[in-house]
Amino acid sequence: MLRPFALHRPGTAEEACALLATLGEDAAPYAGGTELLLLMKLGLLRPRHLVDVKRLAGFDVITDGGSLTLGAAVTHRAVERSPLVAARCPLVAAVARHVANVRVRNVGTVGGNLAFADPHSDLATLFLTLDAIVQLVSPRGRRELALADFTRGAWETARAADELLASVRLTPWPQGTAAVYVKFGVHERPTLGVALALVLDASRARVTEARVAVGCVDPRPVRVPSVEARLRGVAVPELEDVAGAIGELAAAAVEPDDDLHGSADYKREMVAVFVRRALRIAAGRARGASTPIPQFPHAVIA
Repeated sequence: MLRPFALHRPGTAEEACALLATLGEDAAPYAGGTELLLLMKLGLLRPRHLVDVKRLAGFDVITDGGSLTLGAAVTHRAVERSPLVAARCPLVAAVARHVANVRVRNVGTVGGNLAFADPHSDLATLFLTLDAIVQLVSPRGRRELALADFTRGAWETARAADELLASVRLTPWPQGTAAVYVKFGVHERPTLGVALALVLDASRARVTEARVAVGCVDPRPVRVPSVEARLRGVAVPELEDVAGAIGELAAAAVEPDDDLHGSADYKREMVAVFVRRALRIAAGRARGASTPIPQFPHAVIA
């Protein structure tokens, strides 16, 4: 049951930040509320004031200025259905389609997802491979942070109490990049997420750049530089041959903890298995393979 609280609806981002600064620890930003209201019902969070940011100008729009910018109040459903996202970052639209369930997607927001820093976030994992930059606003002005620096740990970010996450900016991969997102989980929250992108040369014969991120096993999603370095320069026909070694490299790079989702050793093994599978799917896409994508129990492939 929710305890009583006051709902504030400021007209501008400046007013919202001023409210957060004045109310201090008694206040929390409120967008979709899919995580916040649940924790309030459980009594784990007890803010006396909620500052509604859904109606703030620019917070609910998607724009393309070379980079793709998603306003913080853009819903997962809007990302899923956006023609602009589908054209510029089709994998983002595909992954948004598999976030939680349609009820959550209709109200949950991109900014809320990132600001909450749930370790089991599909978008945060994928956004790392798109060199995501978050923009924060406060009474002191605006600042930008790489998503990797913004997310400090499980449910912990670099956002100050009087700051709002206003937007996230993504750098789309070059045309023709072979990319895939694979997640595994028995329940609604994924136990493992792997985002992998292979940038190919003009002849689509060799990998010139790679992006690999693993989420849901560490306290925060992480890029895997050792795997990315190993994939650079690999000929497309040889990707299948290195898949096993790539999986082992990725497993060695993560630092999971034992929890309800499994032991650390189990999670490392799952990372090895699913990075290997993700690479094989991406290799097939790089070759233009028309064969059906393999399906795995309790896994989603985008």
